[in-house]
Amino acid sequence: MVRAVRFDEYGGVDVLRVEDVPRPVAGPGQVLVEVRAAGINPGEGYIRQGFLHDRWPATFPSGQGSDFAGVVAELGDGVEEIAVGDEVIGFVDTRSSHADFVVAEASNLTPRPDGVPWEAAGSLFVAGTTAYAAVRAVCPREGETVVVSGAAGGVGSLAMQLAKLAGATVIGLAGEANHAWLRELDVIPVAYGDGVLERIEEAAPDGVHAFVDTFGSGYVELALHLGIHPGRIDTIIDWAAAEKYNVKTEGNTAGASAEVLRDLATLVEKGLLEVPVARVYPLDEVREAYRELEKRHTRGKIVLRP
Repeated sequence: MVRAVRFDEYGGVDVLRVEDVPRPVAGPGQVLVEVRAAGINPGEGYIRQGFLHDRWPATFPSGQGSDFAGVVAELGDGVEEIAVGDEVIGFVDTRSSHADFVVAEASNLTPRPDGVPWEAAGSLFVAGTTAYAAVRAVCPREGETVVVSGAAGGVGSLAMQLAKLAGATVIGLAGEANHAWLRELDVIPVAYGDGVLERIEEAAPDGVHAFVDTFGSGYVELALHLGIHPGRIDTIIDWAAAEKYNVKTEGNTAGASAEVLRDLATLVEKGLLEVPVARVYPLDEVREAYRELEKRHTRGKIVLRP
């Protein structure tokens, strides 16, 4: 028997449990991976609480998790390009990576470069591909200014770096505690809260060209007040505002591929992209990990280690 996170009903973190389950078996075209690290994400909490039932309903008992990195333990029939013992980064759509072992499609895996730590590798997929797609959607160009809300969060911390790599000047909305860190990344920090519009205008006297919203709570409307064209605003969370104002909602689904994951891992290995890891929890402390995440004040990613 091996361990896996499960829940039997919608609810808060207290519905989560870690239980013994049969070791999974890889089917045709699949790979069994022993998990070394698995990131956690806000969307998983929203699913578990039932907030996304209409969009992504859960069936019970439900597992949890998409991100992971680990060591290949078993190959299914027809898998030839991967070997037992390979270190890989990957993802699943089966809500099952928060576990000792996970079965993944071979096509959803990419090698883990030596220079990418396990914690960064295991938390790269959801946040990384979401940030990649969101930045691509707003098309930052050399000399332009882009605002990223929730700039110190899991997605925001990567989106602002990717926008920088595209040549843009980036303004990051974050609490004062993260401002020194943003400056280290050559991002202009601006505090959120009352007066944020005026602070952004002061930081960008020549105007703002694009906006990536990773937080919600009215930032789509703020972007429009800044005079940004709706086609250059992307929100990964405020779907109601996106529908009302016809702004973009490109995120994980638009960026989800092993190819994008490989490219992101290469950037990390080369030192061009930092994956900040706020804290690592053992799998048995999954409830505590989500309590920390749901405070929405974490710098970067929270990771589970089986």
